[in-house]
Amino acid sequence: MYICICNAIRECDLRTMARRTGGDAEGVYAALGKRPNCGQCLEEAEELIFEERESARPDTVAA
Repeated sequence: MYICICNAIRECDLRTMARRTGGDAEGVYAALGKRPNCGQCLEEAEELIFEERESARPDTVAA
């Protein structure tokens, strides 16, 4: 599924780059060599990036 139509950024590309880089959606877009145009995708992109990073974190066990 495309998240950013303006830049043709797919969800899988966004998730992959979220695991490899830090920062917000604009930072992840920059790592992909893109920048937001209309900005309508940024909220959804932020949610996906957060979700991907949370799922990649190792579970911690309380002592």
